[in-house]
Amino acid sequence: MPAAEAPVSAREAARLFADIGPLASVILAVSGGPDSTALLFLAARWRGARKKGPKLVAVTVDHGLRPGSAREAAMVKRLAAGFHVEHRIVRWMGRKPATGLQEAARAARYRLLVAAAGREGARHILTAHTRDDQAETVLFRLARGSGLAGLAGIARTSALDHMTLIRPLLDIPKARLLATLKVAKIPFIEDPSNQDPRFARTRLRGLAPALAREGLDAARLAALARRFGRAEQALARATEQALAHLCRKGSTEPREMVMDGREFAELPVEIALRVLGRAVAQIGREGPVELGKLERLLAAVLESGATRARMRRTLAGAMITVDAERILVERAPPRRTPAGNMNSARSRRGRQIKASFTGPG
Repeated sequence: MPAAEAPVSAREAARLFADIGPLASVILAVSGGPDSTALLFLAARWRGARKKGPKLVAVTVDHGLRPGSAREAAMVKRLAAGFHVEHRIVRWMGRKPATGLQEAARAARYRLLVAAAGREGARHILTAHTRDDQAETVLFRLARGSGLAGLAGIARTSALDHMTLIRPLLDIPKARLLATLKVAKIPFIEDPSNQDPRFARTRLRGLAPALAREGLDAARLAALARRFGRAEQALARATEQALAHLCRKGSTEPREMVMDGREFAELPVEIALRVLGRAVAQIGREGPVELGKLERLLAAVLESGATRARMRRTLAGAMITVDAERILVERAPPRRTPAGNMNSARSRRGRQIKASFTGPG
C-alpha cells in the first residue's frame, strides 16, 4: 500500500497528540464526517493506550441545515460512547442567512465550540483539518489575492477568543484517514454539501486531480504554505523592529503614532506596508485593513513623501497625515450621520423590531 494511503499507526498518532498529553481536558470537534471521525478514533485509541492523559469531550454542532442532522448527531454520540469518550450536542439556533451560508455556519460552529469548551473547563479545541484542507485553503486564498500571511495557510495551532485551536492531523492526507477508518471498520457520515458546486471550495476540490497531474498536489501546496509561513514569521519580526525604530523619535501613545517620514520611505516596500498596516490597525477602530486598500494608502503616503506635499487620509477609523518630516497616525473623529440617513436608519430599525414581534407577513 502506498505510504500516502497507509492507515495512521498508533505510534504515529502518539507523535501527533504528544503536545496535548499534559493537558487536563480537550474538546474534539466531531461532525461525523470521515476526518473528524478519524480524529475521534485516533485520539480515543491514543488516550486509552496511555491509560492517562487529558479528558476527551467530543462536541458535535448540529447546524440544522438539512433533514436528518439531529439523527446524525445522535449517531456520533453513540460512536463516541463506544470509544468511552463523553459527547455533547450543541445546536445552531435561529434564522439562517440566505447568502454566505457556509461562512455563517463556520462562524457559528466555532462560537458554539468555544462556548462548549468553556462549560467543560477546557481551553483547547482539536479540529480535524488535513493536508487536503491546507491545499484547498492555499488555492482559495490565492484565488482571492491574499498576501503572504494568507498563503501561509492554516497554522497547526491558533488562538480563538481565550481558547487554543489545535489541528493535529494537518499534515496527514485525507486518504490515510479514510484508510484508517476502513481498516478499523468505523462508519462515518457523508455531507452532501461537500459535493455542492455552488460553493467555491467544492469547485476547487474538483480541480484537485487535474492540478495534481501538473505537480500541484496537496503535498506540494502544503509545502508551499510552510515556506510562506517561514517568510511570514521573518517579516513579522522585521516589522516589529522597524516599527520600534521608526517611533524612537516620535511617540507611541495609545491614540496616536508618529513615525519618521524619511526613514519610513527607505524601508523595503513589504515592510513599509506592514508597518503602516500595524499602525492603522492599532490606532484605528476597525482592526486589520484589507490588503488592497492598504496598498493604495501606502502608494499615496510614499508619493506624498517624495513630492513633499502634505496629505491626509482616513482608513479603518484611523487618520493618516503625512508632511515633509513625519507620518502621524491618530484616531479619526467619529463620522457624522446626516439627519436624513439617521431617520432612514431609525425607520429600518423600527421595521426590524416590528418584524421580530410579528414575524413575516
